[in-house]
Amino acid sequence: MTDTQSLDFSLTDDELHLYSRQVLLADWDIEAQEKLKLSNILIVGCGGLGCSSAEYLARAGVGKITLLDADVIEVSNLQRQIAFGPQHVGFYKAEVLAERLRQINPHIEIQCHTVKLQEENIEHFFAGQDLILDGCDNFSTRYLVNQHCVAQGIALISASAIALQGQMFMVMPDSACYQCLFPKQQLSDEGLRCADSGVLATTPAVMASLQAHHALLYLGLGLTPLKQKLLLWDGRTLQQRILDFQADPDCPVCQQSL
Repeated sequence: MTDTQSLDFSLTDDELHLYSRQVLLADWDIEAQEKLKLSNILIVGCGGLGCSSAEYLARAGVGKITLLDADVIEVSNLQRQIAFGPQHVGFYKAEVLAERLRQINPHIEIQCHTVKLQEENIEHFFAGQDLILDGCDNFSTRYLVNQHCVAQGIALISASAIALQGQMFMVMPDSACYQCLFPKQQLSDEGLRCADSGVLATTPAVMASLQAHHALLYLGLGLTPLKQKLLLWDGRTLQQRILDFQADPDCPVCQQSL
């Protein structure tokens, strides 16, 4: 986390009032809330997952949220991307979402960028981040995010939502990574996207809630319940499973420096 000795992490009276229901929790005190205030997170993708997870984290009091998405809003997005309305069609997702978050919580800092995450700019956007939330809709970006999180030692919580199913897992500097779980040579089908496979309106909301919840556990309490574990959620049966997975000894990403 950010160095608490060099920054003022005390909560104002207005902040204490806003976050009072969290601070009342037996496992969540003022210290946990102050850790949130000092936290920096980057959300990759402002679609169905990013819209919801960003709003929950803004309401909870994460101190700085950076949004990254190069797409503009389309009519078909309105079915599940809760930050947007018909009046926003044609505008950049990241900019509209950023403005919504600023209105929701004026005590936090919101930055947004309407560019595509690429090899040339990823180190810049990842610098100083405590946590990356990946909610993008293509494998190439997921592999890029995973690679640089491992290289820079940044925690990653990756979630996906397609049709009536969702997945989520966490990558830590000392854990197995996305490449171990889904070898790149086996997942080259970029057609597995909402635009091609469809998605029920509630599926991204469920997964985004779980992603934001895990982010709060990590940032506020230092908990990592999905480290080297894959959460599978089935929206048809409402069943959830959590599976262990191990590092691939031949992984070109997380094992190359060991």
